[in-house]
Amino acid sequence: MIQKKPVKFTIITHVPHGRIDGQFFAYAPYVREMNIWTKFADAVQIVAPVELNQKTAIHIDYEFPNIGFSAIKSMDLLGFKGVLRTFMHTPKTAVVIFKAMQQSTHIHLRCPGNIGLLGCLIQILFPRKIKTAKYAGNWDPKATQPFTYRLQKWILNNTFLTKNMTVLVYGQWGGASKNIMPFFTATYHDSDKKAVAARSLSEPVRFLFAGTLSPGKRPLYAIEIIKKLSEKGYDVSLDFFGEGSELPMLQAFCNESHLNKRIHFHGNQQEKTVRKAYTESHFLILPSKSEGWPKVVAESMFWGCFPISSAVSCVPFMLDHGDRGLLLYMNIEQDIAQIEELLQNQAVYNHKVAACIDWSRKYTLDLFENQIKALVQQ
Repeated sequence: MIQKKPVKFTIITHVPHGRIDGQFFAYAPYVREMNIWTKFADAVQIVAPVELNQKTAIHIDYEFPNIGFSAIKSMDLLGFKGVLRTFMHTPKTAVVIFKAMQQSTHIHLRCPGNIGLLGCLIQILFPRKIKTAKYAGNWDPKATQPFTYRLQKWILNNTFLTKNMTVLVYGQWGGASKNIMPFFTATYHDSDKKAVAARSLSEPVRFLFAGTLSPGKRPLYAIEIIKKLSEKGYDVSLDFFGEGSELPMLQAFCNESHLNKRIHFHGNQQEKTVRKAYTESHFLILPSKSEGWPKVVAESMFWGCFPISSAVSCVPFMLDHGDRGLLLYMNIEQDIAQIEELLQNQAVYNHKVAACIDWSRKYTLDLFENQIKALVQQ
């Protein structure tokens, strides 16, 4: 009988971490995924920045016991001071990453990001080690992206520089090498497949936005949609779940436009609270500039909340080019026209919501876990 070789799983990531009472924590969606990856490891080493001083509603703990942790500095290339700090810390960070990779049996990179880029370069020195990378951004080769993102994609896709690597990307794209594996992200289990109540468009229509309130997510556009629909006589409201730099501006806009009775800001909330909102809302709005696999879109579809999203990355695939969702033109008049058309046709809305539920419930954590297990134990 062949004895299985112990798996020492090393994670290289830019995600900020914190530690309280000896327990490491980080951004909840990321940790939930990593708890699945580490389930099949015998030892875990994390190389990441430790910058969080307190745990909030969007943070959870790792489940793996006795995690080894190598703290590094975050790498910021925005502004002169950030570049200078990164330049000073990069040699030490590179040594830490090299040593962690040297001691591992499975190297796992989280990309894109500046630390991910450094990891991409250093992994070239370990052609015989088993490696995986999760590219959580937009893999579309035609997308306009920073040079560092394009460089990471080129290195990961290059089979001469990057060997023994499986790169998980969202969507299927031309020019992909044998390194590249189309993948997905899941939130719910098969056991979560519960019936959802039908939503009537004759009732007050509830819209939902879940995500960071940042310029890249374009939350103001979501408010402008509600404003236009309200002016046309529709009884609509919008609930925001998330926090970010745009919040003061959004609140000021709502005050000036007399939308405070229609727009509600809930801040960061636990998963169960957002899940309840999905089940009670008619539509999700995501007018984002860039995405990888937007989990909020898949989550909303799982609970029968119809997605309205910009056509970025693999979103057109997820929404079947409009057959199970609505793709924004990012032109307010055109977008209002197509939303109105849907609001006035309950049968079409019901049909497309059913298609959303059927498709999204194929991508569960149970399937995700089985595929991750195969990658870790290869």
